[in-house]
Amino acid sequence: MYQLAQLNIADLKSPIDSPELADFVNNLDRINQLAEDSSGFVWRYEVDEGVAITDEVFGENFIVNLSVWSDIASLHDYVYRSVHVDIMKRRKEWFHRMKQAYTVLWWVPAGHLPTTVEAKIKLDCLQKSGSTKDAFTFKEPFPRPDSVVESRPESYKDECPAV
Repeated sequence: MYQLAQLNIADLKSPIDSPELADFVNNLDRINQLAEDSSGFVWRYEVDEGVAITDEVFGENFIVNLSVWSDIASLHDYVYRSVHVDIMKRRKEWFHRMKQAYTVLWWVPAGHLPTTVEAKIKLDCLQKSGSTKDAFTFKEPFPRPDSVVESRPESYKDECPAV
């Protein structure tokens, strides 16, 4: 059995405790709770201080959102069909525009909690190779490794290093 891991990162325009990010910060607990209460939610990466910022893997001024979901549909519903959308419509106020992919999805064995190092490897793979069975996007998803698929898409590659 497999579950879906997801990572998205954002490069903050201002320090997390700045007035410019106050609306974002003031909504974090509510939006995180919405995720946790959503159907299909399994786990979310947290640090002692709460928000995962200045992660040693991604660097200073990056906010890290790493979570595990039961399936793609559950994560998709949370991201695109909840009040999460209203907050993310304002992302240009808070985050620098990223030139490369900043969101990646991949399948993990049920019960596995990915690390930020693992997530960075997956994001790097997506940036280098595009969507593969090992690191993909909502736009080009891949089926669970344990699902029966009669034919694989042409883009089905096996180019990411094992984690």
